[in-house]
Amino acid sequence: MIRLAMIACLVLGLGAAEARAHPHVFIDSGLQMHFDDEGRLAAVRVVWVYDAFYSMLLLEELGLDPDFTGELTEAEKAQLSGFDMQWVEGFEGDLYALQEGKPLRLSGPRDWTADVQDGRIITTHVRAFEDRPGVAQDPLVIQVYDPTYYTAYRIVIDPQIEGRADCTARIFEPDRTAASEMLEAALAEMLAEPDFDEYEDFPAVGAAFSDEIRLTCAE
Repeated sequence: MIRLAMIACLVLGLGAAEARAHPHVFIDSGLQMHFDDEGRLAAVRVVWVYDAFYSMLLLEELGLDPDFTGELTEAEKAQLSGFDMQWVEGFEGDLYALQEGKPLRLSGPRDWTADVQDGRIITTHVRAFEDRPGVAQDPLVIQVYDPTYYTAYRIVIDPQIEGRADCTARIFEPDRTAASEMLEAALAEMLAEPDFDEYEDFPAVGAAFSDEIRLTCAE
């Protein structure tokens, strides 16, 4: 994903200490679960709504919406589409699915879209489950987070379920106070190191800040 937030630091004249503060990008997220005809979880469509400041920087960087109407032409949408889908090897898409504590394998992104609404970039993409799991009363957990906490995610869009009428998806939030205390302690220790580098050495605390959806279905 393009990290234009560092441009913001330069524009605002922030010093090195301020530039180390995480996160840099804020995304409101939503998930749409899709079940197949056999009642197995087949795929999830992921919605990312970028914060207004990041959206402004990116649109300016790409030369889109030069007249500041807050709307994109179809050609501009096509140019924007996929800007955040160029994933490096090993990137998990900041999406993690667990069943009985074991990770489920997800495909890379497909069927992506992009638009701008109210000055915020909205993108969607689909991740397929490589081994389609059955879902019963034991929750299947889907978490949204960046391990490095460069990007902060919140699940603010009500989850949607397609293909089954007997399933429930509930959003659970983390203990953000405890997560912040853990981050501060880890940073205090790491900042004492003379060779600390924000991007190479920042503690992997993103999971502690993760919202998650717990999906259950009838037996």
